[in-house]
Formats: sequence, C-alpha cells, structure tokens
Amino acid sequence: MPDPPPLVPARMLNEYAYCPRLAYLEWVQGEWEDNVETLEGKRVHRRVDVESYRGRKLHERSVHLSSERLGLTAVVDLVDSKAGRVRPVDYKRGKRPAVSGGAWEPERVQLCAQGLLLREHGFACSEGLLYFAGSRQKVRVRFTPALVERTLGLAEEMRRRFARPELPPPLEDSPKCPRCSLVRICLPEEVNFLRTGAGTVRPIAASDGGGFPLVVQEPGARVGVEGETLVVRLQRSVLLRRGLDEVSHVVAMGGTQLSGPALRACCQRDVAVIHTSGSGWFYGITHGMPHKNVELRAAQFAAVRDAGLAAPLARALVAAKIRNGRVLLRRNGRPDRDTLLRLAELARSAESAADDEELLGLEGSAARLYFGAFPTMLKGGGEAGAAFDLEGRNKRPPRDPVNALLSFCYTLLAKDFAVAALTMGFDPLMGFYHRPRYGKPALALDLMEPFRPVIADSVVVGVLNNGEIGASDFVRRAGGVLLKPDARRRLIQAYERRLAQKVRHPLFGYRAEYRRIFEIQTRLLARYLLGEIPGYPAFQVR
Repeated sequence: MPDPPPLVPARMLNEYAYCPRLAYLEWVQGEWEDNVETLEGKRVHRRVDVESYRGRKLHERSVHLSSERLGLTAVVDLVDSKAGRVRPVDYKRGKRPAVSGGAWEPERVQLCAQGLLLREHGFACSEGLLYFAGSRQKVRVRFTPALVERTLGLAEEMRRRFARPELPPPLEDSPKCPRCSLVRICLPEEVNFLRTGAGTVRPIAASDGGGFPLVVQEPGARVGVEGETLVVRLQRSVLLRRGLDEVSHVVAMGGTQLSGPALRACCQRDVAVIHTSGSGWFYGITHGMPHKNVELRAAQFAAVRDAGLAAPLARALVAAKIRNGRVLLRRNGRPDRDTLLRLAELARSAESAADDEELLGLEGSAARLYFGAFPTMLKGGGEAGAAFDLEGRNKRPPRDPVNALLSFCYTLLAKDFAVAALTMGFDPLMGFYHRPRYGKPALALDLMEPFRPVIADSVVVGVLNNGEIGASDFVRRAGGVLLKPDARRRLIQAYERRLAQKVRHPLFGYRAEYRRIFEIQTRLLARYLLGEIPGYPAFQVR
C-alpha cells in the first residue's frame, strides 16, 4: 500500500507562505539553526509548551491536533474557551506589525490552520488570537472564507510541490534573508550569484558559527556530563568544563574515555565524537541519527557513477590544490622559476584531464615539485627543517619531523571535513576522486584537497619557523617519528588559530573564518549535486 499523504504542520505552512525554500529546508531536509530571534521565540513559548490537555477546559496549553481529511497537523499554543466557542491563541515574539489586518499573512494562515483543526474536532471556532509578546498586544483574526480558502490552497500546493525532490529557488535580494535563521544553510546570495554569474553577494551569510572542537588527548582522561556541561576529568581532578552549546565536536585521542551519558548527550545535541589514536590515526565517528536529508545522499551516490558530475568536481579540486600550493611557495619560500611555471602548467592540465588516471599522474607530478621546494619555506639552521626528506612526502609512519607534523595536520583537516560532511547530510565515506575503501573518509579527503597547503602546510611552516616546535619535541620509534604529547597540544592550538583567521572569500568577497569557509564549500558541493549551481567552485586563495 502506498504511504498516505503527509500531514502538513501548521508551522510549516507559516514558513511556506513566508518562503517556500525555508519550509523545504526545515520540513523535507530537516535543517535547523537557531539565531537570536528563534531563541527569543522559544523563550516566549516556554509557558505554553507544556502540554495540559484534559478535555474541553478553559485555557488548555500545547494542544496536539491532526486531521487526515484536511491533511493538517498542529500544536496549538493555547485554546481559549468563551461562551461555548473556542479560539486558538498563537504566541509570537516581537511587536505587533503595523500592517493591514494586524499581522502578516504567514501568521494568519498558521492560526487559521489551527482553527480549522479545532472545527474538525467538533469545536465551534470562527476566529483566533495572535499574541505579540514584544508589545503585549493581541490581534483578533477572523477565519473568513477567503482566509480558509487561502490556507487550504497553500497546504495543497505545499504537498504537491514538495512531493518532488526539488529544492525551491532562493529569494532574490529579499529583505527576509538577513533575518532568517537558516541563511547560513540556504546560501541565497551565493547560489544566485553562481547561477547567474552577475551581481554582488551581500555578506549576510558570512557570520561565523559558534562552537569549537573539544580535543582530549590526556592518557586516562574521562569525559562525563553534568546537565548541559561536558566535564573532562583525570582521576579526581577536573581538567576542563565546556557547555554543550559551546562544543562543535569532541576529539577523543588515544586512551581517552567517554561515559555513556556523555555519548548520549552528544548524540542528542548533534555533537559528533571523533575517535583517533594517540598519534592522530583516524578511527571513526560516533554521532546521533543520520541527517534527514536522504535526497542529498541519493544524489551523492548517483553522482559518483556519473562521469559528467564526478569528473569536473575531481578536476576542480586537484587544480585548486596545485594552485594553492604554488601560492604558498611564492609567499613563504624561495622556489626557482621553473618550479612555479611547471606548477601553473600542471594546474591548467588538471582542469582538462581526460580521466582519473591522468589526473592522478598530474597530481603526483605536482606533489613531487611542491614537496621538493617545501624546504625553501623553512628557516635554515633548525634541526627539524634539516631533517626534512628532500625526496618529498613520506608517511605510515612518517620518517622525519616535518612529515610527522604534516601527517598530524592532515588528520585534523580530514576530521573537520568528515564532521562537516556528516553534519550536512553527506556520507563522508563516498568520494568522487578518492575511492572508498577500508573505511577511508573519501569525501572528506576530496573536500580537503584545496586546503592542504592553505591550512595544514601553512601551520607546519609557521610552528617550525616561529620556534613553537623544535627537534626535541619528537621521538623515534620503529623507524618512524612521532610528536610528544605536549608538542601535539601546541600543534593543535596553532591549527585552531589558523582556522579562526578571517580571510576574504575569493568569489563572494566577504570575510569569514576558515571554519566558516569549510562549511560554505561543503554546502556548495550539496548545491552542485542537487543541480542548483552549474559547477563546484573549489576554493582558491588567489
């Protein structure tokens, strides 16, 4: 038997009347993010969000109603009874708007949907009230035939439109966007700019999100939870306390333990827990329920098998990586002219590579040139710099201090993009350029390619040239070189400082922290796979 049509929540009807794209992101894709206005709205609703339905009594709060016939469902803030008739009361933050009818259409439509549900359950209901907490005013809304027709028409239009897995286009230059809590997710200015290639981008989506990683590497440390606070203890000593709302994700290194309640609290708050070895080897991620955005994962898996989508994406990522490495060499090193010319030529060739094998060969040639010139970025005389293998990159295990630093920073970078991909609904194990195998986070490795020179390599050059890490901070074991715990702590701090730096986005013109740019680039990949933009704009510093 086919599934019955979904019941449209009255609140989503409000969002659809305000902006169809906003309603789709919230209802279909399960996106949500708070801002000042949504938090204020939650505060206003705190008294009426406690269910108290006991029958047809006066002032029933948080009443749940549904109707298969109407195709609607709602949670009514307050049901007011007077002289045998009932009225739904909907609480709103802010002041009463100075518009005809005393309220905007989305609020009136939502209230009317609640009134229709009360009628469906046998109550006499011809009007409702909107209570604006900011001005402490009530606005009476009559459920006229025109308003009823508009409400039911919007509900049917919303069901019909959302039955197709197609994200509605963003609003264009709308005054609604700057105040929308999902503007960071929607990216209306960026999508419109990339679709048309004209105009400018308002920096309304450039604000940097809250929350920072909590990295625990102390052997034997245990992470517990007290209320809404994560507590890190070592034996009986408290090392750190962090509110869950301040933590973007937790990194548990080596012998770090998390209690069951702490893991559940992280899952409930969508705080991913990353598990790595003491030296930074990536083991996996613990998280809550998968993201609701199934259509994005379906598009991701389909695109992997579609050369027309996957090949341009892989070429763009590799070309951006080569160009960003060339810029880093020019800014910080003394490479010879032939190296720079050859890197520029390889980047151009990568953009037109015929297949993955050719692209892999071009990337390998660029890596040999780049890492051959890498020592020119390090100040002479330092033992760590002198120990760098001039043959280039080595790993598993790294055989010199610089490669040990690079490997650790690449692990941190892969961790950040794996969390970003997971948070936005992707499968981080299914990539387009890196092939999925042995649990490797292939998509995270794809996305991080342009940022290897910009973030990881830049951090390594900085900590060596500034003297933050020296030759005494390493130990040799079984033919490999490892960082000492205290040096790892300093390297993580340098890495986080780099992510907190603000740079100007090369396409959109606004300034944002690198953390925010990671999110922007990952969301642009989603927009590309869902067909909203014609190509993926890989990040290039110049």
